[in-house]
Amino acid sequence: MTEGDAGDETASVDSNISQVASPDTDPEFFEYSNPWQFFAIAFGVSYLFWIPLIVLEYDPFALPGVLLFAAGGLGVPGAAIFLLFRTAEAKHRRDYWQRVVDVRRIGLRWYVVILLLFPALNGLALLLGTLAGDSVPAFERAAEFAADPVSLLPYAVFMVIFGPLPEELGWRGYALDGLQARWNAFGASLILGVVWAAWHVPLFFMMGTYQAELGVLTLPFWEFMFGATITSVLYTWIYNHTGRSILGAVLFHFSGNFSGELVPHGPIGSHVPTVLTLLVVVVVVYVYGPKTLTRRSPPQSSALLNSC
Repeated sequence: MTEGDAGDETASVDSNISQVASPDTDPEFFEYSNPWQFFAIAFGVSYLFWIPLIVLEYDPFALPGVLLFAAGGLGVPGAAIFLLFRTAEAKHRRDYWQRVVDVRRIGLRWYVVILLLFPALNGLALLLGTLAGDSVPAFERAAEFAADPVSLLPYAVFMVIFGPLPEELGWRGYALDGLQARWNAFGASLILGVVWAAWHVPLFFMMGTYQAELGVLTLPFWEFMFGATITSVLYTWIYNHTGRSILGAVLFHFSGNFSGELVPHGPIGSHVPTVLTLLVVVVVVYVYGPKTLTRRSPPQSSALLNSC
């Protein structure tokens, strides 16, 4: 390889990286994270507090159970932040927090996708379920907000703080880059999706949680586990199109949770969102390809760059 050829190839590699990981051209931004350490710490901390909560049969939404419940929920963001300050460089930490707050990484069309995809799927599921025989729901939660619009904001803030924000600081904010440095985007998404679903298992044994209402080893249980796994592909699709935006993942997570609260489903319609999500995932993988879910080249490893 001549010096000129090496320069051209390196420039091509850098160009490919910048398309996927923009605005960062350094592949270390995909490689610095250790997802396995993160998973071990996140599960260890969460289960350390949640298992006693289950065994002692405390109410997770009343004292003293709520303290254990909240502490367990901090396992995911806590693991990410701990590893950031223990093993990452200063540039990685700056990049991390910028991705939490930088609204400019997300283009207008991706804000539309982030905020409206889940409501559209839930609305379509409601329509199909009604056509198939479900009764028209009362929309009780939406009616409450219509009667008291002021309550909408604190409710939305509560939903962001106790779910999307702490979870996405870890799952997409920390672990996804490390997985994508080792597997293609589709494979990394499925691995993360399985882990993400498994992390929720203790919630199925806590009285009063959404997961407990689904039951253990029931059809809704398996739909939840499968749905979390495949939905992870959509998170990666958005993440890789928005400059690795953690904020985008938080908003997408919130959109799914919030629209699920506003749009109730009957016995038939409750099974439809998972099917519709699977169809969207199939289309996304087919159109964008499994390597990066962006029609772009994957980030190259440091070893490859050094060999050029």
